[in-house]
Amino acid sequence: MENSNKQKFALWVTPQVMKKVRATFKDDNCRSQSEFIEKAINFYLGYLAGENNVDYFAKAITQAIKGIVKTSEDRIARMQFKEAVELAKIVRMIAPLCEVDSEELRRLHLDCVDEVKHINGILKLDGVIKGEL
Repeated sequence: MENSNKQKFALWVTPQVMKKVRATFKDDNCRSQSEFIEKAINFYLGYLAGENNVDYFAKAITQAIKGIVKTSEDRIARMQFKEAVELAKIVRMIAPLCEVDSEELRRLHLDCVDEVKHINGILKLDGVIKGEL
């Protein structure tokens, strides 16, 4: 947000409130304590007008859900990246040991796709070793 359209004013709050603001503003994806306080004021104004403005709560809930989903997406993406790296290491270790022609590789791919569909993506090593798949 640009400062040229904003007004500066004195704000008197208790040290406990400022401690909470300093500890929390980054968790709310705010770049500054001022942005956090402005969001809090807007939220409270929306709360006060809530009986007349149901749309405000819908927007607030939507934003909260989007934030939760984004955090989950980021966490899942990081885990998938780590898993892909580990899988690439395993493939690079095993590939030179196997002599597989393109037809056999294609059949293996199709079999693995069918397996994963059958087990809903939950692959367990002990099941593979026991030949249960």
